[in-house]
Amino acid sequence: MSAPRAAASPGGAAEPEPVPVCGRGLELELESSRQTSHRLLAYSDALLSIIATVMILPVAHTKIHPDQKLGESVQQLLLAKIAVYLMTFLIVTVAWAAHVRLFQVIELIDDVLALLNLACMMIITFLPYTFSLMASFPEVPFGIFLFSVCAVVIGLIQALIVVYGFYHPHLLNQQIQVSENQNFYKRHILKIILRGPVLCFLAAVFSFFFIPMSYVLLGLVIVFPHLTRFVTWCKTRIVGQRDEEEEHHHLETFTFYLSEPLSKERVEAFSDGVYAIVATLLILDICEDNVPDPREVEEKFNGSLLEALSEYGPNYLAYFGSFVTIGLLWFVHHSLFLYVTKATRLMGLLNILSLAFIGGLPLAYQLTSEFAEKSHNEIEAIQVSCVITFFASIFQFAIWTTALLHERETLHPFARYGGKEHAFMFAKLALYPCVSLGAFFLTCLLSEFSTAIFHLVQIVIPFAFLALRIFVRISLTVIKSVMSLSRRKVVLLEEEEACLSPTETLS
Repeated sequence: MSAPRAAASPGGAAEPEPVPVCGRGLELELESSRQTSHRLLAYSDALLSIIATVMILPVAHTKIHPDQKLGESVQQLLLAKIAVYLMTFLIVTVAWAAHVRLFQVIELIDDVLALLNLACMMIITFLPYTFSLMASFPEVPFGIFLFSVCAVVIGLIQALIVVYGFYHPHLLNQQIQVSENQNFYKRHILKIILRGPVLCFLAAVFSFFFIPMSYVLLGLVIVFPHLTRFVTWCKTRIVGQRDEEEEHHHLETFTFYLSEPLSKERVEAFSDGVYAIVATLLILDICEDNVPDPREVEEKFNGSLLEALSEYGPNYLAYFGSFVTIGLLWFVHHSLFLYVTKATRLMGLLNILSLAFIGGLPLAYQLTSEFAEKSHNEIEAIQVSCVITFFASIFQFAIWTTALLHERETLHPFARYGGKEHAFMFAKLALYPCVSLGAFFLTCLLSEFSTAIFHLVQIVIPFAFLALRIFVRISLTVIKSVMSLSRRKVVLLEEEEACLSPTETLS
C-alpha cells in the first residue's frame, strides 16, 4: 500500500519538497570536513619566516680565529656564504609569495589539503641544511643539486594542491566558484607556482656540468616575476592594447588580486616573524657559547660563578646592543607600515631586501662579540656590522620614498607631504642610515677608538629615538620662525619701495 501524499496547505499552495536524506547527509559531510585556512596560513607564514631567517646560521657560525685577518676571511669564505645566503633567503620569500597566491584561490581546506601543506612545509624546513652544504662546499655540485630538487618538490606539491582544489570546487574562492573561467584561473595560478620550480630543475641539471650557470638560474627565480612584468609593460607600450578576451581575463584577474601586490597584512605578518626570529637567535648563541663549564669554574675561579661570568662581559654587551638594534629597526618598520594603506610591488621587494639584511644581524652579533677585545679584526668586525645595519635601514627609507611617489594610494594623509607626521617619519627613517654610515667613517678615521665609538652609538640611539619628536618640533619651529622673519623683511622692503617717489627710486 502506497504512503499517503502530504496534504496541501489551507491556501492551496504546496508545501516545500523535503531535502532527500542522502543529499542532506552529503552536504553535512562537506560542511564538517571543510575548514577555514586562517590558522594554516598563520602557521605557514611563521614557519616560512623562521626558515628564511635561520639561513644565516651557517654564515654567523663561521669560525674565524682572532689572529686571522678578517679581510682575507671575507674574501675567501664569508663573502661567498653571504652571497649564497641572500640568494636562498630571497628564493624562500618567492616560495612564500607563491604560497600566498595559492591560498588566495583556495579559501577553504580539508584534511587532504592540510596534509599536503604539511608535506610542503616539511620540505621547506629541510632547506637550511641544503644551504649549509651549498655554503660550505660551493664548488661541489651535490649541495646545489639537493637545494634545487627540494625547490622542485615544493613546487610540485603546491601544484598538486591547486589541482586538488579545482577538482573540489567547494574549496575555492567564491568568485572563482561562480566564474565561467575556472580553467583560466587554474592555468594562471599554476603558471605563478611552477615557473620557479622549472628554473630550479634546470639549475639541478646544470649543477653537474656548469655550477655558475646553476647559480644564475637560481638568481633568475628571484627576478623572473619582475622581468615578466617589465616585458609585459614594454609589449603593451609597443604593440598597444590587447584584444577583448585577454582584457576580460586580465580584468578578472586584477579584481581577484592575483596580479596585485601582496596584502599589507600578510607583509606585516611575515616581517614580524623575521624580526622575532632574528631577536630569538641572539639569545640562543648566548645560551650555547657563554655558559662556563662547572669544572673550569671550580678550578680556575675557586667556585665563583660571578667571576667566571665576568669574562663574558663583551659578549653580553654585544647581545644587548644587537637586540636594541633589531628592536628599534622593528619599531621603525612598525611606524612606517602604521601609515601605509597599500603596499605596491616595489615596496614589497624593498621590504624583502631589508628583511634579508635584518636576517644578517646575527652575523654582526657574532663578529662584535668575538672581536670585542683588541684583535686584528676589531675594526673590520665593527664595519661589517655598520654595513649590515645601514642596508637594513636604507631599504626601509627606500620603502618610504617609494610610497611618497604614489602617496594618495599608499599613505595615510598624516604621512603625506604637508601632513603633521611627515617630518617626524622622515627623521625616524633617516636616523639609522645616518648613524650607521657615520659610525663606519668614524671607525675608519679614528681606528684606535673604534670599539668605544661603536658601543657609544648603540647606547645613544635609543635616547635619540626618545628625543626625536622633541628635536623635530624644535627644528620645525626654528625653520618656521626664520621663514616668517624673512617674509616680514620682504614685506617691509616692498612697503618702503612703494612709499618712495619715482625720483627717489631712480636715485
